[in-house]
Amino acid sequence: MGERTRRLVAALTGLGLGLAALGPGLAPGFVLSYDMVFTPDPAFTPMTFGLTGTVPRQVPSDAFVTALAAVIPSDVVQKLVLLAIFVMACTSAASLVPSRRLLPRLAAGVCYAWNPFVAERLLLGQWALLLGYAALPWVVASAVRTGERGGTRRLVRALVPAAIGGFAALTMSGLVALVVALVSARSRGPERLKDLVRVVAVVLALSLPWLVPGALRPAGVPGDGTAVDVFASRADTPFGELGSLLTLGGIWNGETVPRGYGTPVLAGFWLVVVLGSLFAYWKWCREPEWRRGAAVAAAVGFVLAALGAVAAPVLRGAVGLWSGFAVLRDGQQYVAPLAVVVAVGLGVAADKAIGARYAMVAVGAVAAPVLLLPTLAWGAAGDLRAVRYPADWARAREIINGDPARGDVMVLPWALYRSYPWNHGRRVLDPLPRYLNRRVVVNDALIVGRTTIAAEDPRAIALAPAAAHPDAATLREQGVRYVVVDAETAKYRPTGAVPVLTGPDLAVYRVDGARAVHEERISAAPVIVAWIAASAVVFWSFLIPGTTLGLPLLGSIRSRSPDRRPHHSRRAP
Repeated sequence: MGERTRRLVAALTGLGLGLAALGPGLAPGFVLSYDMVFTPDPAFTPMTFGLTGTVPRQVPSDAFVTALAAVIPSDVVQKLVLLAIFVMACTSAASLVPSRRLLPRLAAGVCYAWNPFVAERLLLGQWALLLGYAALPWVVASAVRTGERGGTRRLVRALVPAAIGGFAALTMSGLVALVVALVSARSRGPERLKDLVRVVAVVLALSLPWLVPGALRPAGVPGDGTAVDVFASRADTPFGELGSLLTLGGIWNGETVPRGYGTPVLAGFWLVVVLGSLFAYWKWCREPEWRRGAAVAAAVGFVLAALGAVAAPVLRGAVGLWSGFAVLRDGQQYVAPLAVVVAVGLGVAADKAIGARYAMVAVGAVAAPVLLLPTLAWGAAGDLRAVRYPADWARAREIINGDPARGDVMVLPWALYRSYPWNHGRRVLDPLPRYLNRRVVVNDALIVGRTTIAAEDPRAIALAPAAAHPDAATLREQGVRYVVVDAETAKYRPTGAVPVLTGPDLAVYRVDGARAVHEERISAAPVIVAWIAASAVVFWSFLIPGTTLGLPLLGSIRSRSPDRRPHHSRRAP
């Protein structure tokens, strides 16, 4: 079986896993779950590029989706993106296993694409982070080869999915690339420090679309130390916080833990698989030049993931010193490099089993992740289902987008997440800021249990008093043109406002004569320059004769296996 065939089989296996995981989410409509918000016919707005007062967490992922939705229906875009995560995850992890055998590669690919980390982050709706996760094995392989001809270009291409994902995905992937490059530099001499400089330059260049608007944000970079306890890893197995992280779980939000996960029997078997995979990685994964770097990255990631749970005062102090450390609050996302090591270790163990004539053990290694986490299947046991936006929403968009008068839109009830009946009560980030073309102000303060993380949007902070007792006079002075209420509720009806839509799912009120309110925004010029620079780096990375954007070429970052000579591919990762 040729290398290209093995990559194709891994990609098809990933596609099968994606189809099994999404299930009812593949029906017409949108899967809306926590941070996963896709809307019909999205449009480019200042928020798309982080030019408003909000923190640019949606940059550049929203722009990527909006651009695709210009030629493909946006619900189809969502399904293609989610399926691509599983295809890339399976293919990239399979490519790292230093063996020509197919079963060991599939064992690694299935383990990497189907595990508690993927399930919990998918339920949390963090598809953008999972884009970076899916390509992380390619990043590991590329980070040690930037000194070779075309090596820097390969690293750029490997980081493109994370760059599309935005700050969380690229922070995690960039950290792994830096650690792997640093370990390689230390092991291969001072001249390899040039590779480290290249990695830093690449990560910074690809970060520019969100880094520039974040740095220029008038209100600065927010960093609430109280959020450390909220986002700290939680035990979702009988093994406590650290044991849960070791098994690639431990997410902070208990509502996004797959059904049935963490039971003593299944969790115990999964822990055995993880520990066995780590042993196999340490014992038998000796050949690849990235081996030590990946192991160190996994250890560093595990420490960062556990920081909020075991040393919260340290992390709170760090956030207080510099708000940029707030990126470490959601610690569980940093177990991603550990997932790479576990997946490769399982593949190596399967390869050894075949070599010892225990082929059925290798078959069991391929099936184990799915058997031990069955509730990821069929839309996470039915939690991820496609729904359609109600007709009231379309009518509201027609009214609001067609009004030439100035003024913003305020959304009531004054909360960030919604539980719509038409979305089966599943929580989702308010879609209206992406659904409407006008500036939409929502309360972006996050309430988790008894803890409230302060609002970050200056407009939301200014409108908070008016939201408590909305009346037309106050809203007019605050520059509000429309008030949108999730459902017709007398409690939230702004006095003096004109009702223009009253439906079972949405009510819209117009405030006549809204005055112009100055809102500090980021200048578009530096953001445009940032996008041009990042795009130029990506285009440059594909300027190697004979390369294409085809998926099979993404698997051409190969490990140097004991049974073949080193091969320096010049094709795309």
